[in-house]
Amino acid sequence: MTRCLIVLALLIASADSLFAQTGDSEVAFESSIFDGKTLNGWTIENDCEAEVKDGVLLLKAGDGWLRSDFSYTDFLLKLEWKALKAEKYDAGIYIRTRPGGKPFPKQGHQINLLQDREGDLVANKDAMSDGLIKKGEWNSIEILAKGKMLSVVMNGKHAYTLDDALKHESGHVGFQIEVPLGGQFLIRNIELAELTHESIFDGKTLAGWEGAGKPKETCWKVEDGNIVCTGEKGGPWLRTAKEYGDFNLRFDYQVSPGGNSGIYVRVPKDGNHHREDDSKPEAGFEIQVLDDQAKQYAKLKPYQYCGSLYDICGASSQVGRAAGEWNTLEINCNGQHVTTTHNGVLIVDVTPESHPLISLRKTSGFLGLQNHSTIVKFRNVRVGSAMPMK
Repeated sequence: MTRCLIVLALLIASADSLFAQTGDSEVAFESSIFDGKTLNGWTIENDCEAEVKDGVLLLKAGDGWLRSDFSYTDFLLKLEWKALKAEKYDAGIYIRTRPGGKPFPKQGHQINLLQDREGDLVANKDAMSDGLIKKGEWNSIEILAKGKMLSVVMNGKHAYTLDDALKHESGHVGFQIEVPLGGQFLIRNIELAELTHESIFDGKTLAGWEGAGKPKETCWKVEDGNIVCTGEKGGPWLRTAKEYGDFNLRFDYQVSPGGNSGIYVRVPKDGNHHREDDSKPEAGFEIQVLDDQAKQYAKLKPYQYCGSLYDICGASSQVGRAAGEWNTLEINCNGQHVTTTHNGVLIVDVTPESHPLISLRKTSGFLGLQNHSTIVKFRNVRVGSAMPMK
């Protein structure tokens, strides 16, 4: 279950728990980043295979890696792993790692799962974990990355903490797949607490959200931990109670067949998100949410497809999954530099230099979910500081 939690004395009970090292007043967004059913939320890089089998992630074949759709800066990652090869097994857990390089990434950090080096930080002789694993069995690992600090707990026992171990500021988490030599691995119970983000949806109510012009209950409800737009015609869009300037917004969404919605960004209270010249009223903008595969949308303008910055910049590729499946979407706003990342793929990168129309839009305002008379669901909605722009 996804939840917003205050990372404090929740974990007083365990002296070895890494949560105790995250500080007494921080807010984190904690969620399972593997659903036990699909690879939604993950992207395969290079010539390798991974699949879900009996609720467990199987690193199956080839050389490459499986990475998260989202990038992370400060976080606590928890999971369990098991090597299927009795001897000479080898794999790894990537943190703050960027795509690029074959078969394995060149930029990032790797926690080893190599036999007799399990838990070690690769290329750091001070980050070693000896004698803490259960060979041939399931093992647990907790990895805390905060600033340059790295701390690792193996099977509930502290392995090491280094204050200056991490040189990369952000990147994906993932798993090295090195099956021809290192054998297959199983991974399960993958949970991650983002120390940079907080939930703006509690999973139970629409507290913190307002109906724009009409009661929000007209076409919005909470069902099974999701925000659901029922598609009631004439119903309001859903607006945050507070305004945002620079931020990083992340969420999962699911559209019904032919589904159409959008994310209003930095809009005024009336929701205006269209402005072609400075004689028009102030406006924010919209990031499109759409069932790109629906036949009725086959001939849209480029800026009308999912993830596009509506009216301003079309998505560079259409990577949405079929209607009824969950997708990830990330919107990063740093001044008037705006990016969207859809299912792990950067599809919009806009600046005033590349797209002058963005300079006509507000740099702070409300966030909102559009009602476009179709059923759309949202979950894991959280916001944090703007991510570094590369």
